[in-house]
Amino acid sequence: MKDALAIHRALLEWEAVHEIVRLPVAISHADELPKALGLPAERCLVTRVYACDGGRRGRRFLTGVIVPAGERPVVEAVRRTVGARTVRPAHPDLVNAVTEYAAGLVCPLLLPDTMPLLIDHRLADGLNSDDVVYTATGEASTALGIRGSSLYALCHAKPVDPLAPPAVPAPAATPETTHSRT
Repeated sequence: MKDALAIHRALLEWEAVHEIVRLPVAISHADELPKALGLPAERCLVTRVYACDGGRRGRRFLTGVIVPAGERPVVEAVRRTVGARTVRPAHPDLVNAVTEYAAGLVCPLLLPDTMPLLIDHRLADGLNSDDVVYTATGEASTALGIRGSSLYALCHAKPVDPLAPPAVPAPAATPETTHSRT
């Protein structure tokens, strides 16, 4: 399993300024980071993992979505962005096996190349180069503190609006509604 040490080593190799923070209490999910660190939710990021069924021959894959702690993307927005037929929260066993992180504590770094990663566009657009954000490390007792712009550059996530309501298709016209009645 990947952990804070694996993340730390990779960030040293990439020469990225960061800090591994020891949490005062153990957490079971990244949504608990704001309370554990005493920070606003928008400074604590969660990587939510979804199982997707692709459009071609049932290709299955995982995708991650980086959002502020406590927020959940609209599943339909994720489905449209990755071009899947169906999207649902991934089962913890699958998350553990594919990402090599503990489910609920997934870091947006060191994920498989086959796993598309999306980020809430508000985070990507609103990150000042010096703003530090915190994310899970795969461990219950640590968090990663890193400049938001560095995290965004290193994780190669695609900015999206994961909270956008799904577009409602126009109702199909029927022959009786397209002709005027006399």
